[in-house]
Amino acid sequence: MQYDYLCGVTDPPMPVLNKIVVQDFRNIVFQELSFSPNINCISGNNGEGKTNLMDAVWYLSMTKSAFSTSDRFNFRHGTDSFAIAGMYRMGPVGERSRTTAQGPEVRFSVQVDSRGEKKVRRDDKPYSRISEHIGVLPIVMVSPSDISLVSESGDDRRRFVNSVLSQMDREYLAAMQQYNRLLSQRNRMLKDGTCDESLLDIFDSRMDEYASVIFKAREAFIKDLVPVVSEYYRNLSGGRETVSINYQSDLRKGSLYDILRESRGKDLALTYTTAGVQRDDFIFKMDGYPIRRCGSQGQQKSFLVSLKFAQYE
Repeated sequence: MQYDYLCGVTDPPMPVLNKIVVQDFRNIVFQELSFSPNINCISGNNGEGKTNLMDAVWYLSMTKSAFSTSDRFNFRHGTDSFAIAGMYRMGPVGERSRTTAQGPEVRFSVQVDSRGEKKVRRDDKPYSRISEHIGVLPIVMVSPSDISLVSESGDDRRRFVNSVLSQMDREYLAAMQQYNRLLSQRNRMLKDGTCDESLLDIFDSRMDEYASVIFKAREAFIKDLVPVVSEYYRNLSGGRETVSINYQSDLRKGSLYDILRESRGKDLALTYTTAGVQRDDFIFKMDGYPIRRCGSQGQQKSFLVSLKFAQYE
């Protein structure tokens, strides 16, 4: 028997999930569940859908899976759409809807079809842009796969930082979306050999604007995060070690525009963009050494738990 947990305790008042309805998401045919506002324990054998239920809750907050990069893996076998809906008790902020003594209750829903069309609604009213929903339902997930934050490449660490900042900072989310769009177009031109120097100058200038926003937000976030992570780790470990996070970025050498100008010959030869915030990394350290190399499994897990508590705070 295995268990997954959902914690609904929030202080200060934040959205609390009261009820969820899931249809044709991964291996869940149809499920309707109501939750306690305290701690919920989901029990069952392997393969019965506990983790998929957790992922459905994540999907309602982030409009994407925590485990799959493509929605084609989220459809139940033989189906061409899935839907998730949740009733949340919101903080007492005077919103319209069905008001309770503890704050209004609001219905959020996501529908996705095989064509890739995604509809996100709040009280049956669609968002004009899906990005407007990110951050409305803050969420923190802890899972066994989190060990990749320590042991794997910088991709997972960037994804973690992006998921946190995107929920707190709309300017950051918008900058990331624009930067990734321009990066994809620049890489396509480099691969196809269809770009000239003047066109690359235009792309480099526009990417520099968004990269600066991303770099400054990440730098400020890590500065704020480190003392909180350190305090949680000290409480867990009894103060035997000290931990820190080093933010590594190409932009520490100057503006992205200048960096891309210097690396242009390399980019043209390799047919992709070799510098930028897409290469940033966050090095987790213990007593000045990388945790991935010097930390035991127990120390790595203690650091990850401290990181998640800091994210929640």
